[in-house]
Amino acid sequence: MTGSESRALARSLLDLCRMRKLTIATAESCTGGLVVGALTDIPGSSDVIDRGFVTYSNDAKRAMLGVKASTLEAFGAVSRETATQMAVGALERADADLAVAITGIAGPGGATPGKPVGLVHFAAAARDGRIIHREMRFGAIGRSAVRERSVVEALKMLMELARGPQVAKPRRAAATRLRPRATRTPRGHAVKRRPRPPTRG
Repeated sequence: MTGSESRALARSLLDLCRMRKLTIATAESCTGGLVVGALTDIPGSSDVIDRGFVTYSNDAKRAMLGVKASTLEAFGAVSRETATQMAVGALERADADLAVAITGIAGPGGATPGKPVGLVHFAAAARDGRIIHREMRFGAIGRSAVRERSVVEALKMLMELARGPQVAKPRRAAATRLRPRATRTPRGHAVKRRPRPPTRG
């Protein structure tokens, strides 16, 4: 189910990005390039996909994406902070509009206190400044399953950013409609008060 779901999501994402003229970059650790692989598996993806960074080691995260050594030391590779810096770094280094980053513990080993197998941090960033983060705890469902489910989650996050901030536009429209109504009522009251001055003489 996950494979077919990721294929369907990848097609929908590519279609949406093509329509909106958006390009994508990926920064992957535990998924090892599976997200960009799912996207480039679809013919015609070259007009949307810019590049994919596979940064498995901490050195690669620093060198290729600009993740700070202090961030890795303080929070670890599998953290919200590292995932966010990976996404922002991919966006800055690529000629892309959207970027997604994945870092986690696919297992079966690698767990540490507070960071169990199946813990994955995701971050997605857009050129307009939007950044979203998600923490998923898939559990010890097997290495392949964690990676496959991570691909689906990453594609969903890219889709969310590709759709854009839809709430902002209606709010602006509503505000402009209310402004003329608000200015009419004071003018009406002002006209009624004008006859008062003649009583002074």
